[in-house]
Amino acid sequence: MKVTNTISQVMEQYSTNIVKKAEYSAWGLFARAILAGAMIAFGAEASNVAAHGIADVGLARTVAGVVFPIGLMMVILMGAELFTGDCMLVIGVTEKIISLRKLIVMLVTIWIGNFAGGALISALTYFSNQFNYSGGGLGAYTIKVAVGKTGLSFGTAFVSGILCNILVCAAVLMAMCATDVAGKILASFFIIFAFVISGFEHCVANMYYITAGLICKLNPDYVSVSMGKYGLTEAQLASLNIKTFLINNLVPVTLGNIVGGALLVGIPLYYINVGRKKH
Repeated sequence: MKVTNTISQVMEQYSTNIVKKAEYSAWGLFARAILAGAMIAFGAEASNVAAHGIADVGLARTVAGVVFPIGLMMVILMGAELFTGDCMLVIGVTEKIISLRKLIVMLVTIWIGNFAGGALISALTYFSNQFNYSGGGLGAYTIKVAVGKTGLSFGTAFVSGILCNILVCAAVLMAMCATDVAGKILASFFIIFAFVISGFEHCVANMYYITAGLICKLNPDYVSVSMGKYGLTEAQLASLNIKTFLINNLVPVTLGNIVGGALLVGIPLYYINVGRKKH
């Protein structure tokens, strides 16, 4: 029985998958993207619950790293469309499988769908009263995480996004190397575990983390706990807003994710394993 696919076989299969994805209707692609955004949000939400009561940063990230990968596992096994992994669709342009315009339309559709899915889970989590855990401590922790992410400089967020998507795309391709469910889970788990521990920035995960922080900020009880427990100042809380969400985090992280996934993983691996054999 075949246990694994080689990376050359995986890259050939990925180019075949691009053709299939390009044939999805706009609504079909969008629906798959909403699903992926929700799945990553569940991983982010659960990782916050697991880590929010742990004071030691290293231990908290380790615990979060154990939990967060469930999001990508669901994406891989359920055929959802995740922007970060789909940055490798640029292979289709280099091989003239799809046009640049088609690539842009697909990625924008997926990005918006991912955002819709992440925002939906953020809102539903709030109304489930989950953020009341630990006397409002989870809500306060969610605000703290969002403040930290929107407080990054453009350059830091950009580079962190690059590093993140090198690992995420590697996880996607390694999961494709496996031919059974257990192998796909193991292949994706350890790489995503490393990315979370490292604290790199993932635009789709941040669609949950920061949206949830903005929602929690509307609750004065969570704000009060965040100031008392984490020492957040009024200025820091004021800096958490839609503008900083987009400009300080989502835009640079998205650009970094594109560079990491498309230019540093997708195109080089495809060329090394498949492309140069064709030319």
